Amino acid sequence: MVFIDKIALPDFPLLLAPMEDVSDPPFRAVCKDNGADLMYTEFISSEGLIRDAIKSRHKLDIFDYERPIGIQIFGGDEDSLALAAKIVDVTNPDLLDINFGCPVKKVACKGAGAGVLKDIDLMVRLTTAVVKSTSLPVTVKTRLGWDDNTKNIEEVAERLQDCGIKALAIHGRTRSQMYKGEADWTLIAKVKNNPRIHIPIFGNGDIDSPQKAVEYKNRYGVDGIMIGRAAIGYPWIFREIKHYVQSGQLLASPTLEERVEVSKKHLRKSVEWKGKIVGINEMRRHYANYLKGLPNIKEFRNRLVTVKEVEEVESVLDEVKAYYQGFEIERSPIELINYHEKCPL
Repeated sequence: MVFIDKIALPDFPLLLAPMEDVSDPPFRAVCKDNGADLMYTEFISSEGLIRDAIKSRHKLDIFDYERPIGIQIFGGDEDSLALAAKIVDVTNPDLLDINFGCPVKKVACKGAGAGVLKDIDLMVRLTTAVVKSTSLPVTVKTRLGWDDNTKNIEEVAERLQDCGIKALAIHGRTRSQMYKGEADWTLIAKVKNNPRIHIPIFGNGDIDSPQKAVEYKNRYGVDGIMIGRAAIGYPWIFREIKHYVQSGQLLASPTLEERVEVSKKHLRKSVEWKGKIVGINEMRRHYANYLKGLPNIKEFRNRLVTVKEVEEVESVLDEVKAYYQGFEIERSPIELINYHEKCPL
C-alpha cells in the first residue's frame, strides 16, 4: 500500500489531477466509478476564499462517496494561504494540496501557481504557512521548474519535505513548456530515487494508455501516477490501467451503451450540483469526447449542444445508442486535450 500520512491507498494508486473547469463533483463522480483512487477539486484561489467569493466557496463541495478527496488551493501570499487553509480545514477533506504548477498567465504572472517556481524560498515559506495552519495532511503539485535553466525540482522536493508535506506530485514539464512537447520523467525518477526522500512521489504528464502507465511505472519507479487530460471524456482510463497492471492484458474498450450511460450520469450529476441551466450548458463541452470515434456524429452532437431539457438530452443520447447499435468503437490513442487558458494540473 501507499500511505499519504495516514491515508491508505492501494499499490500504485491512480490519482485524478485537479483541472480548472473540469474536475468538478459531476466529473469526479464518473472517474470514481471507474477506479480513481484519489481525486482533487479544481484549484481554489486563496484570495477568493477569503473574500467569500461564491465560485470559490462552491468548489469546496465534496461528498463522502468521493473519499479520499483533496482540496487544492493556490496563492502567493503567506497570510492568505494560511487563512485559506483554515477555511478548507473546516470542510473536512482528507487532505489539502497546494498548487505550485499552474502555468497560465493569469495565475503564474501574479506570483501564484507555477509563478512560485522562480522563488524557492517563497515556496518554502508558503508551504510552511499552510502546514502550520491546518490539521490536514498537506501535499503539493508542481512542475520541474520555471524553464530549462531552472529545473530545480530535486532541491524543491527536499525542502518541501522538510516543511512537512506528505506527498509530492510532479508534472514533467517546466512552466515555459506549458503543455507542449513531451513530459520529461527523468527528473521525477531522480526525486523518487533520492535516498533523502521518504514521502510518496507521483508522476504526471502524458499518460494516455495502460501500456504507457505500466512502462513509466517500471522505468521511473514512481509510487503512482496522476492523470488529467486523458480522463476527459474517457474516465475508463483508470479501470483500464488497473486491469493492465494486474493482468498484463488490455481491457475491452467501453461499449457504446457504457458511453451513453456515463454521459447521462455525468449530466444528471451536473444538473443536480449546478442547477438545470448551468448544468446542461456546461455539460455540452463533454459530449464530443464521450462520443469520439463514432462516424458522422456531427448531427447528433449539434443537437446535444442545443437542447435545453435533461429529458431532451437523454432522448438524443438514446437515439445515438439506437443508431449506432452494434458499432464497435476501435481502440485508439486518447487525445490529450491541449488547454491554453485552462489549467489541468
